[in-house]
Amino acid sequence: MKPINVGLLGLGTVGGGTLTVLRRNAGEITRRAGREITVKMASVRDLEKARKMAGPDLEIVTDPFDVVNNPDIDIVVELIGGYTLSKELVLKAIANGKHVVTANKALLALHGNEIFQAAQDKGVMVAFEAAVAGGIPIIKALREGLTANRIEWIAGIINGTTNFILSEMRDKGLSFDSVLAEAQKLGYAEADPTFDIEGIDAAHKLMIMSAIGFGIPMQFDKAYTEGISKLTREDIQYAEELGYRIKLLGITKRTPSGIELRVHPTLIPAKRLIANVEGVMNAVLVKGDAVGATMYTGRGAGAEPTASAVVADLVDVTRMLTSDPENRVPHLAFQPDALSDTPILPIAEVRTSYYLRMRVYDKPGVLADLTRILADLDISIDAMIQKEPSEGEEQVNIIMLTHETVEKNINQAIAKIEALSSIAGNVTRIRLEELGSN
Repeated sequence: MKPINVGLLGLGTVGGGTLTVLRRNAGEITRRAGREITVKMASVRDLEKARKMAGPDLEIVTDPFDVVNNPDIDIVVELIGGYTLSKELVLKAIANGKHVVTANKALLALHGNEIFQAAQDKGVMVAFEAAVAGGIPIIKALREGLTANRIEWIAGIINGTTNFILSEMRDKGLSFDSVLAEAQKLGYAEADPTFDIEGIDAAHKLMIMSAIGFGIPMQFDKAYTEGISKLTREDIQYAEELGYRIKLLGITKRTPSGIELRVHPTLIPAKRLIANVEGVMNAVLVKGDAVGATMYTGRGAGAEPTASAVVADLVDVTRMLTSDPENRVPHLAFQPDALSDTPILPIAEVRTSYYLRMRVYDKPGVLADLTRILADLDISIDAMIQKEPSEGEEQVNIIMLTHETVEKNINQAIAKIEALSSIAGNVTRIRLEELGSN
């Protein structure tokens, strides 16, 4: 049977890993796919560097449109990132009748609706396992393995850079800035780490999982995003004292009012498995009505872990090439004409629990004022720590954990607390999730 010819757009870390895995495991991959999968062509910026890595047999070009316009290429693998040129290339490949495999979460989160519609109209496939959580097969689990379930919620550590920073801050008692510098030195963080530390990268991935889990279109502009740059050693330590760990989580939930879609630092009970996922590792929890809570963990980035997902997509596409387009697994798990218009909830309408830290003047009546404000807004306290003042200090820290409430009520409470003359500075607020089986 004729081999499947693959064209790579980009031959960097993931592209190089994909080429290596395909060559090293060629026999196993052919046995699984039913036919040989061969990288026939690649587009790169640096010809000399690529030639040294790829060897003499691979056709290498500098114009990526040479790849997507080549009639001999069956599947285009987009690994250049961004969402301008990559969008143009992917849409051109689809228009040319080629299947697409991409690791580009930003492209799909922002332009996925247009890309999937174009692919549907043309009868080709767009596969994107590598776009979320590297080598962890979470997209396949959501699209296929859990298809019997009504997904209730998804929560994930889906950015290795931020997980490494939080792990180091907790283990070594270091500041955010010092650990970020170390992460950059080790290559875990970019020179400009904004997308990672402010939660944007995680939000791109969460949008994709939410769309598949709940059968909704991509709506990235409605995602709530909050990063970890304002977290302190102090709060990480207090969370530990209360039996929690702080992780940057992407959380999406089905509620009677709509779908929650949020990325932010989150207190998780230390006894949960996901709370113990450390360093650059990723983990995703999915709660289905039939199966209960399931967890997927592994390397969320890197050359070969991500290449593992790219090659798995190539095998899937190869297996389904001869199937009728109407009988393939839909891009977003649900049939395209059956996507839901369920709204995304604004963050003010989200219900969760909260960690509140206040710096207060050590004088009578302060605690009564705080509890009264919370009670007036129907917010009940679950746990509290009041620290003793150091010698000569007039201020102390009070830490409270609340029961579940609506975010807009917490916002009102914080505004009223900060207006008290007994409060020094701003209230620190971190959301809390139990992530149990309920």
